[in-house]
Amino acid sequence: MSSDPLLKAAITHWGPRFVANGVVLTDFEEVTGSISSYDDWCSAWSARAAHHEQLGRQALAKEHFLTAGECLQRAGVYYHFASFLFVHDQAQMKAAHKKQIECRQAALPHLRPPGERVEIPYEGSTLAGILRKPVGVERPPVVVMAVGLDSTKEEGDAYEAPFLARGIATLIFEGPGQGEAQYDFPIRGDYEVPVKFVIDFVEKRSDLDATRLGMWGVSLGGYYAPRAAAFDKRIKACIALGGPFNWGANWDGLPELTRQAFRVRSHCKTPEEARKNANTLSLEGVAQNITCPLFIVNGRLDRIVPAKDAERLAREAKGPVELMMIEDGNHIATNRAYRWRSQSADWMKERLGEPRHPLMPA
Repeated sequence: MSSDPLLKAAITHWGPRFVANGVVLTDFEEVTGSISSYDDWCSAWSARAAHHEQLGRQALAKEHFLTAGECLQRAGVYYHFASFLFVHDQAQMKAAHKKQIECRQAALPHLRPPGERVEIPYEGSTLAGILRKPVGVERPPVVVMAVGLDSTKEEGDAYEAPFLARGIATLIFEGPGQGEAQYDFPIRGDYEVPVKFVIDFVEKRSDLDATRLGMWGVSLGGYYAPRAAAFDKRIKACIALGGPFNWGANWDGLPELTRQAFRVRSHCKTPEEARKNANTLSLEGVAQNITCPLFIVNGRLDRIVPAKDAERLAREAKGPVELMMIEDGNHIATNRAYRWRSQSADWMKERLGEPRHPLMPA
């Protein structure tokens, strides 16, 4: 293995997440084994992404649309992982980010079920999202999905699938400091503000049942989701996956790449400024305002967000709480995703109620 500490950390920590979210294991092993410096990370992953994109474009040309959707979806995930923490080289990061958006957008019409790009009005601009609706369900319940510090809507397919299979629509979006919004809007601790705009948008959709709306968040989104639930009572149930209770309190123990990404996406010039912003991402004095049902997942071996954060959230929230601690789980327990992904979707379905089918009375 390379002696580059950043590359070693990347390979050690990210493998389970990459594979759980759509990267072929052989590709992970070959790409990471082909480079000796983290500086080569983005270009190596972009090259492998281009291979899958080419397969998708070839399938489109032959009108093999299911194959095209599969390949282009995978290409988008690869381009995402090329760019997701590569903030020290903005030119490479932005090029790969642009490609991930293009590939998933090209895949959306051919996925099962298909997806729709949406643009949600927000503070004089828009936030980008992807809406997918289960087949054969009239006005389905919907889960609003908050991504993390280094995840985007292009990584969402594996997260969306369990809900869609259970008749629940998914709206995965990128808020301040995330994905397409990272360039115009810095990370903000009061994430209930952008979530209000998202839920307002859902309420205007005649094809979604906004009275049965859940909130979901992963990693830093695992803070954003319960934070929003504390303030917006339109959220009827909430899933928090691997989220911090107080991000600033964890600052010194974070991996260097994570701190760098947070600084850049906070639009801060110095680590000190970034730490100050990190302290605004806190559930201190807020968690007790969460009254909707809450499902919390954390890995006991999480090196980014300590397990005690999930345990504290479970203690302080005032509504019904289910804490699933994966004793041998890493960050978000992506190494044991089969233990919580389907189970959390079952939980959400029970809280939002059975979807209404077209032939069923209201």
